[in-house]
Amino acid sequence: MSSCKPRIFDIRGQSLKLETEADVEPLLDGYDPRLIEELHLGGNTIGVGASRAFAAFIDKTECLRIADLSNIFIGRLISEIPLALAHLCTSLLPKQALTLIDLSDNAFGERSIAPLLPLLTHNRFQTLRLKNNGLGPAAGIQIANALRESAKLSKAEGKVSNLRTVICGQNRLENGSASAWAAAFEEHGTLEEVRMPQNGIWMVGIRELARGLKKNPNLRHLDLQDNTFTDDTDEGLSAVDTWADALSSLPALETLNLSDCVLSHDGEVPSVLQKLAFGSNKRLVDLQLQNNNLDASSVAVLADAISTHLSSLKRLDLQANDADEDDEVYDTLREALTERGGRLLVTEEDEEEEKAEIEAAKEAEGEGEEKAVAPPTKADEAVEKEADELADLMGKVHIQ
Repeated sequence: MSSCKPRIFDIRGQSLKLETEADVEPLLDGYDPRLIEELHLGGNTIGVGASRAFAAFIDKTECLRIADLSNIFIGRLISEIPLALAHLCTSLLPKQALTLIDLSDNAFGERSIAPLLPLLTHNRFQTLRLKNNGLGPAAGIQIANALRESAKLSKAEGKVSNLRTVICGQNRLENGSASAWAAAFEEHGTLEEVRMPQNGIWMVGIRELARGLKKNPNLRHLDLQDNTFTDDTDEGLSAVDTWADALSSLPALETLNLSDCVLSHDGEVPSVLQKLAFGSNKRLVDLQLQNNNLDASSVAVLADAISTHLSSLKRLDLQANDADEDDEVYDTLREALTERGGRLLVTEEDEEEEKAEIEAAKEAEGEGEEKAVAPPTKADEAVEKEADELADLMGKVHIQ
């Protein structure tokens, strides 16, 4: 029997209702906390007593890298969540090997985040996932300030920040917290991936984010989907223009999601598109521009640059815009992208086709992994035969 101990503790998606320490003890049986590298608790509901038991387990870990605490307070009272979260965050704080913290899909709001702040300030993790936590601008400011303080502490120690990825979408951050987030991003300067979709951020806040994010030259993935860049007010295109100026400070950018951002209000060609067409981000591979009121003139700007300054682009999403789906300008884009093994998405049929191909590729990969399991060789069979013969012989031995 193998003496190997598991390095991953995973109870994801089991819909367990864990109330007390006694509820948790059987789940931890057989696990040596000193060896655990990944802890996945998501998709269960964890009470105060149960969180205390998990915290005691975490206290004993020595090489914990991943703490997945997403969706762990299903149906819990607002009075329970801070207490349970405090146990877990306090135990995680000193873990120096920690690289990823995922607290998505937990209804924190402003009243529950206090236990989280010391962890964000003092632990030097690389990836933070906070999606769909109902934060609002007030809690958003506190979290951003904690991250900024973390960067300051790293600098005071003469160290470069470890933070590389921040995901904070669907949190109603709004304009009120944008300046704090911009300051945090600027203070770190090390970010490679930032996803902040669906936060109700408008022009003023969008300009602030540009100010902070442009100080991160290694940024590869940026998602601001479903925030608003322009409207019909006097400040109109100011956020679009600010971002157009910021793009040249992000030379490593590979994925840019600006879908549903109202880049164009009245058919004007957004300056962001013009800047991309002039070569501000030549490494761009995936450009998502769904539902931005873009007409044929905007699409033509991209088509004119597709073989020059956008020569790395492999995926372009232009669904739900104002240009006619049959316009010849799409033919230019589709032909260029297809030649390089890429894809243009204009219709729902294009999207469905892409999904089908992805699913087919996953199935083929799964079949390939099954085939990759090598059949036993003749040598293996010979060894197994010898072992069987020896077992038979030993079975005939009788001690008098």
